[in-house]
Formats: sequence, structure tokens, C-alpha cells
Amino acid sequence: MTALSLLAMVLCLRIVISDLYARRVPNLWLLVAAGTGVVIITTSALTSSDSDPMRHVLGLLIGFAALIPFYAIRWMGAGDVKFFAVVGLLLGWQALLPVWIVASLLAGVHAVAVSAWRALQGLLPVRMVLARQQWESQLHERPAIQRMHSARQGRAGIPYAAYLGAAAMAWVLWTVAGGVR
Repeated sequence: MTALSLLAMVLCLRIVISDLYARRVPNLWLLVAAGTGVVIITTSALTSSDSDPMRHVLGLLIGFAALIPFYAIRWMGAGDVKFFAVVGLLLGWQALLPVWIVASLLAGVHAVAVSAWRALQGLLPVRMVLARQQWESQLHERPAIQRMHSARQGRAGIPYAAYLGAAAMAWVLWTVAGGVR
């Protein structure tokens, strides 16, 4: 595993946890990972003749350009766009399409599950609805759940950055195991 792959894995794990817990993608983590990635890429380019820094620069630019329209129409947050750009920087442009496809499929399954759950609520017997409401009330009284809701500050929606992170980690593991580079 290369230093960039390891850096990508650490960043992705942190982003997955943060996005699932607080629906946030911390800018500081993105900035540190991008800065560290630039140092690694530059060092590699200066010390190795077979290094190709352009694949990383293109990854950054393509990653940003691919998702910025979705931010512009308010389908996703800015953190998702910035994170995908940093993933492109760290893993190169070749990783972007597979990561995007897998993340989008995961987000689609999430959306279908949420829609199906909401549709199912109208079909449940009254006793089950009351039992579910009582269970949810007890669940929301737990301090850990209250801290999570406080951390989210009202942010809701599909944790797309978490799905991008999971897909990027899968990409790294697949390439380490002998897949495409």
C-alpha cells in the first residue's frame, strides 16, 4: 500500500464516521489530507521518474467538476464535493468513476429503503405504530442519541460522503489486492 493509499484510507475512515454521526465533512481534515497528499505527490515526482503527478491533479479537478453541479442545484453539500475532489487528488482520476458509481448505488439503496420505510408506516396496524413511537421515544432519550442529534444541528439527508468514503476504501483495498491501478 502506498503512502497516498494509506492517507486516503485514514481520511475516508474519518469522513465516514463524521458523516454518519454528524452529517459533517470537516474542512480541516480535507485540508490536512490534501496538503499531505501534495507533499507526497511532489516528493514522488522529484525522486522517481515513473511518477505521474498529472493523474492526481486531474483527479482533483475532475472530482470537483463532476460534483459541483449537484451542489449548485442543492442536491448535495459542499463537503461532499470537496471530499470527492480530495479523493481524486489522493487516488488519481482513475478511481473516480468506480468510487462515484459504488457510492451512488449505496445512496440509491439508502433512498429506496427510507422511502419504503415511510410507505410501510401507513400500512402498519395501530398497535405497531404505537409500539414503534414508544420505542423511538425511549431511544431519543438516550444521551448518545441526543449528542448525535445535537452534533447534526438539524442536518438531515443521505450521508453521501460516507458512501464516497466507503467506496474509496473499497477501491484502495481492491487495487492493493491486485485489481486495476
